[in-house]
Amino acid sequence: MSEGRQDLISSLQSLVESLQNRVKELEADNVQLLSRLSNCRCEKVEEKLNGGVEDITNLVEKNMELKTGVDKAGKKKVKEKMPRTLNHHFKRYVALKITYFGQRFYGFASQAQMEPTVESEIFNALEKTRLLVADKKESQYSRCGRTDRGVSSVGQVIALYLRSNIEDCSTNDTSMGKTVQEEQIEGEIDYVKILNRVLPKDIRIIGWSPAPIGFSARFSCLSREYKYFFWRENLDLSAMESAGKKFVGEHDFRNFCKMDAANVHNYKRHVTSFEVSPCYMSFDGNQLYAIKIRGSAFLWHQVRCMVAVLFMIGQGLESIDVIDALLDTEGTQRKPQYGMAPEIPLVLQSCEFEGLKFTCSSDAGQALRVHLQNECRMYQLQAAIFHEALLNCLPLANDQSLSGNGIAKKKPSHIPLFSRPTEPTYEERRAKLDSKKDAIKEIVG
Repeated sequence: MSEGRQDLISSLQSLVESLQNRVKELEADNVQLLSRLSNCRCEKVEEKLNGGVEDITNLVEKNMELKTGVDKAGKKKVKEKMPRTLNHHFKRYVALKITYFGQRFYGFASQAQMEPTVESEIFNALEKTRLLVADKKESQYSRCGRTDRGVSSVGQVIALYLRSNIEDCSTNDTSMGKTVQEEQIEGEIDYVKILNRVLPKDIRIIGWSPAPIGFSARFSCLSREYKYFFWRENLDLSAMESAGKKFVGEHDFRNFCKMDAANVHNYKRHVTSFEVSPCYMSFDGNQLYAIKIRGSAFLWHQVRCMVAVLFMIGQGLESIDVIDALLDTEGTQRKPQYGMAPEIPLVLQSCEFEGLKFTCSSDAGQALRVHLQNECRMYQLQAAIFHEALLNCLPLANDQSLSGNGIAKKKPSHIPLFSRPTEPTYEERRAKLDSKKDAIKEIVG
């Protein structure tokens, strides 16, 4: 290593230490300010306190820009704001039930440089309404599931500490075996009403429940249910349902998911129920159906992979026995390459917990119903306009459905699953990851 490079590294380390010391000084000043105002509840003081937190944040950013000569305004990377936390308020551990429509979101969980997400919008709303009492980690935040980009939910659940009007809720030590709804909720903040006022129209809180200490929206969940909507068309529903029943029970689903060998080492999951049922909607004689799958937990893209294979069976492209073959991970060690079912029709329907009973005030419930009714009407109006455009399309000429040489176009040929290229096994993926780690250690060492 050259002498000039060493000097540069030393200079950068010195700069980082200087910035860290300055941040510690500012944090100490902020803690002292919070301590002085801990007994004050008036709105004006809260506004000044929040303004002070913003000023400190801005001061730290400006100090870093001056010392490093970097202007952050031109960067594309999304910068996390310092949450407006109110540590001097009463708090309680709360579970929130959420519905959202996933078309415009990059999934539920916050991701670097990927906005918007459902989670980021929720925390923006919590900040605006001053319900946060700490940052995400100190709030003991948990989510039931990480739905993918485009996936919706009518029953997602999160849990975290929020500001409360009731003094003794923060010390609640209710066990998971008791019904936490017995706690006092009269006079509590109307979390549903307040949050829905500031959330975007495609996200709504539909209920809240007190949650016991030690509760986790992810690990305390007893079961999750997904629905996948599809049009009947010419699918063999009887074959799809017979094939889907083979998923029920505990199986190794590594051939029905996107494998994450770095973080997931057990691919066994328990599916408790499966059914195919008609919905109330139809279009031009084509009935809408839904596949409903319930289980304790699911792997990454598991439901969409299961549905993709079921569609092949429903179209008569694969036999029902292909499910047994793919679930036999000793006989089928490599997953055949196939595309997943589209994400838009997938909905996280519900998450089940012991002892939680979600509620909302009558005012909040009425406002929620009106909002959803209005959204339904708006989408039905849009559907009517698209249908009108369809009716006004020019009729196709007799030869427009044919190819240029007068021969009807053939449908794309189906390659049987077990004649396709395969993906690496779990063991091969792990070996590759371990070799990369060893290579990095050699370079660093």
